[in-house]
Amino acid sequence: MAFGLKWSGSGMFLATEIRVQLHEWLAIVTGTLTPGALIVFVAILAPELLPVTVIGALVYSMFLIGQRVLNEAAYIRIDHKLNELYHASPLSPEGYFVGIAGGMLVAYLPPSLVLVVILEILHPLPPLGWLVLAASLIGVWLVSSTIGYVVSTLFKDMKTIWPYSALLTNLFGVVPPVFYPLGRVAIEWRSAVLLLPTSAAAALVDAAAGLDPITTNEAILAAGALTVEAIALFAFGIYWARRTAREP
Repeated sequence: MAFGLKWSGSGMFLATEIRVQLHEWLAIVTGTLTPGALIVFVAILAPELLPVTVIGALVYSMFLIGQRVLNEAAYIRIDHKLNELYHASPLSPEGYFVGIAGGMLVAYLPPSLVLVVILEILHPLPPLGWLVLAASLIGVWLVSSTIGYVVSTLFKDMKTIWPYSALLTNLFGVVPPVFYPLGRVAIEWRSAVLLLPTSAAAALVDAAAGLDPITTNEAILAAGALTVEAIALFAFGIYWARRTAREP
């Protein structure tokens, strides 16, 4: 499915997407409002949970970056009607998909780096913690970007698409234990919760940071689920990009 990848034109398209997104500085700034507000509330009401909340904000921000792909891909296809033009060019379908996702990541990453600095000040991570954090965030980004791209191809009206981004972001980023510890979840629900990429990532990083210990079985379940979901969905994203491309 994802073998024999062709990346023709992907570098140029990635650079173009980065330039386009960097002009939308207001959107980049407003993307920090939800995690920023939650951090302020927790700092006032439960300061002992602040490091966990900052980690959750990083996971949430990475999922939100992936969901930007939904709006961007739909905007290109529906409003600008450039989808057919791109696919008729030497740009490969997988280069188109990865170019959009990569452009979102580079453009919207700076606010997340600010959160990394805050985390280092509040609760410095050990080397293993940084490794787990990086791997977990990449996994969340792959999952979210693929979901966003696939969903963007299913509708023909921007007004129909917009609610789905907010719904997915809240469903994956706010409801499960992302901004709060997994330990606050009833034991009988933890296995189900750890199947979600965002809560799995947050639980793994919290445990590696020594903030919220989890059992070995829970760690294996969370790491396995996140890894399989990231790889499988990314491969599906490549397949879906090829399927939806209108080649001449």
